[in-house]
Amino acid sequence: MSRARSTECVDVRPVGGALGAEIGGIDASRAMAPGIADQIRAALDRHLVIFLRDQSVSLGQLKAFSTCFGELTRVPYVGGLADHPQIIAVLKEADEHNISTFGGTWHTDFSFLEHPPAASILFAEQVPAVGGDTLWANMYAAYEALSPGMQQTLAGLNAMHSGHVYGAARPPANSATSQSIRISRNNPEADVERAHPVVRVNPRTGRRALYVNPVYTTRFEDMTQHESRGLLGFLYAHCTRAEFTCRLQWAPGTIAVWDNRYSLHMAVNDYDGYRRLMYRTSTVGETPIGPAEASASSPGHG
Repeated sequence: MSRARSTECVDVRPVGGALGAEIGGIDASRAMAPGIADQIRAALDRHLVIFLRDQSVSLGQLKAFSTCFGELTRVPYVGGLADHPQIIAVLKEADEHNISTFGGTWHTDFSFLEHPPAASILFAEQVPAVGGDTLWANMYAAYEALSPGMQQTLAGLNAMHSGHVYGAARPPANSATSQSIRISRNNPEADVERAHPVVRVNPRTGRRALYVNPVYTTRFEDMTQHESRGLLGFLYAHCTRAEFTCRLQWAPGTIAVWDNRYSLHMAVNDYDGYRRLMYRTSTVGETPIGPAEASASSPGHG
């Protein structure tokens, strides 16, 4: 099997002003030379979400490609495939009407975990004739567009996250999703809250991003939900402003890879009557750190 030469350059074409780029000249079914993999990871770092078109991969090849972005991990409350437990099938059948789409609200994947996934990889097997797009938002840009006063206020806050949509205490009002996705609900463990910084710092670059989302963030630490609602609502509206986003129209064989730490995403539920089948993997992440932790761990501190 041939390998791309490490001296080759990856073709990177930005698709939006805020984030997103198409990667050309890559065959995801083949093993990649380290230099090529480095360039793809660099493109992901810069653009937060990258798209590869016209790919033909087996599930095993999808897993192998995904390891370019880290060690694979299994996510909770959503069952994986029997033969590939690290892959989940995101499926909505054509005859499933008036139900929610998996991932149909702005979110970052599983932010309620101690170590939320670092990267998510999604491969389109079958897509609707129209609709079914996915949107992403740049949480670096959203933070950087805030006033200095708001940045300073948020830098000292933690927010509580929980998997309550899978829990027993406060199930969502409309929890009907595709029966083809193996979602586990009514699990009390999912109701446990975990604190993460509202401002997440990239430990490698020091760059700051907002780290809240309307699916899993429940309130600010040491505040009630009622007290938190106003500021959280402002942040949700702010970080999903059009100028911070990009949108992907899927085609069969498209692969999207996104940095789950510094972006939000959502799937548009506008394709009743069409079948949509995607396969997703996730990579191991780290505990989010805020400005205080980043300062304490910086060289020369103390």
